[in-house]
Amino acid sequence: MPSGLSHDSRNFDPYPIYVDRALGPVKWDVDGNRYVDYFGGHGALILGHNHPAVIAAAHAALEKGTHFGACHELEVRWAELVTKMVPSAERVRFTSSGTEATLLALRLARAFTGRSKLVRFRGHFHGWHDHMTSGHTSHFDGTPTSGVVTGITDDVLLCDPMMSKGSHGSSTTIRISPR
Repeated sequence: MPSGLSHDSRNFDPYPIYVDRALGPVKWDVDGNRYVDYFGGHGALILGHNHPAVIAAAHAALEKGTHFGACHELEVRWAELVTKMVPSAERVRFTSSGTEATLLALRLARAFTGRSKLVRFRGHFHGWHDHMTSGHTSHFDGTPTSGVVTGITDDVLLCDPMMSKGSHGSSTTIRISPR
């Protein structure tokens, strides 16, 4: 693995943390150091590591099989829960990653609106596909990062999260106010 990392978000100076185990809100590295886990599985572990109800549900699911590669009842129940918790989500499609989700959302938005421009927030992570790499940790001027074809970023407008009202070309800018 390049730099001993499987994901760029794990890059720490002078070296990444290698975790041995975790429980609740804490994790321990291979040297026995204890850390409060503020990453929380990149946001997925709202109940913490090894929550008994999650372990029981995962164990019950594993007993039925590990990868069906086909439709099954649990995905239907999951989609129903999502639409119940997020009433504006009229339809649900699951993806394998956040990058895939933002790529498909971008494609759907472009198909629906017929517009090609995209407004993104500078310094925010929106996935690894070509439209999303500049402005996250580098290339804050909007130029393409290494390996991205010239022209891809031409329709990407990078905005600071705290912009004032106004316009930028044919796209309206947005002001985000924390509440």
